[in-house]
Amino acid sequence: MLDPYYPAFVPPEYTIKEIYDNIPPHCLQPNTLLSLYYILRDFFFVLILVSIATQIPSIPYPYLRGFAWASYAFVQGLVFTGLWELAHECGHGALSKSKAFNNISGLIMHSLLLVPFHSWRITHSTHHKTTNNLDKDIAFVPDIKEAYQAARESHSEAWDYIEDMPVVTLVHLFFHQIIAWPLYLTINNFALERMAKAPWWKRSHFYLGGDGPNFKPENTQDILTSDIGIGAVMFALWGLVQYFGAWNMMLFYGFPWMWTNHWILTITYLQHTDVSIPYYPNQTWTFLRGAASAVDRDFGFIGRVIFHGAIETHVMHHHVSRIPFYHAIEATAAVKKVMGIHYQSDFKTPYMWAFWKNHRICKYVEETEKNSQIYFFAKTE
Repeated sequence: MLDPYYPAFVPPEYTIKEIYDNIPPHCLQPNTLLSLYYILRDFFFVLILVSIATQIPSIPYPYLRGFAWASYAFVQGLVFTGLWELAHECGHGALSKSKAFNNISGLIMHSLLLVPFHSWRITHSTHHKTTNNLDKDIAFVPDIKEAYQAARESHSEAWDYIEDMPVVTLVHLFFHQIIAWPLYLTINNFALERMAKAPWWKRSHFYLGGDGPNFKPENTQDILTSDIGIGAVMFALWGLVQYFGAWNMMLFYGFPWMWTNHWILTITYLQHTDVSIPYYPNQTWTFLRGAASAVDRDFGFIGRVIFHGAIETHVMHHHVSRIPFYHAIEATAAVKKVMGIHYQSDFKTPYMWAFWKNHRICKYVEETEKNSQIYFFAKTE
């Protein structure tokens, strides 16, 4: 792994052609039937867990019953996240050569998780085209030192004393992990300055106007399709609430969905936030530099099997996003050979400890070499 504080850091100089030339050709060929198997497998897991959960109310001991519901929510949230990742693959056109298969499958899976498939697919494409570009990326863009310090000047002195307390970080993360994802989809409240100039409804992933910062007029039909998908699922959930009751729907669907929100934010954050990876302003950014600025991590059985390797193979994914997840391990090995020392991974730090640690220490980025226009997170511990 690179030492980001070594003053002679040199950005990667390999080419995307070298990446493609080194990847076995079959890795670029999706298998529609195999992809369908994984989709049906995950839906089968969902149904099995729901069937088991129907027996929880018969547990006579309240504390044991509460533990069973908590366990169900956690495990079902993991399976929901696996479905979310499969829909993400559909958004890249990676599960089939059939555009219809990708779009229909992705629309169903993401809509069931209250994600507007096409709208998010379009903004996610922007992220891939601008990864770690401090001026244009839209996913966990860090503040540069000057902006961070300017923002701190508006805080009260009391906040300076308590902001680094572990309990404050814990409370912040609790609420952030639950509501940040739906807020981002609805009002894009974390918009960059160039986007924040538009009113919140024009920044929304549900906006049909075509004159907002995220979408063009030619995207309107896709956004409408996404909105209809969300509307249909919301209507179905409302009907289920009327029939089974709001609390029962929270137990069976709501709490697992909240876990899914947590995992999506955690995964995305850790893929693109680490002291080891560089960030670039627009002047020095290139697609290849951005693609190399990601981190592979390990989440054991959960990451490899339930999350379909999204955590372990993300660096490769940013180089060639159309490779289906079941070829990603092999493709990653090929990409690593080309990247050399520029391949970034952390398979030693426990996954959730890395999440906690990075939230504590990754506050702002700064140039590690004057006038380099290359930024790394400052060591703030």
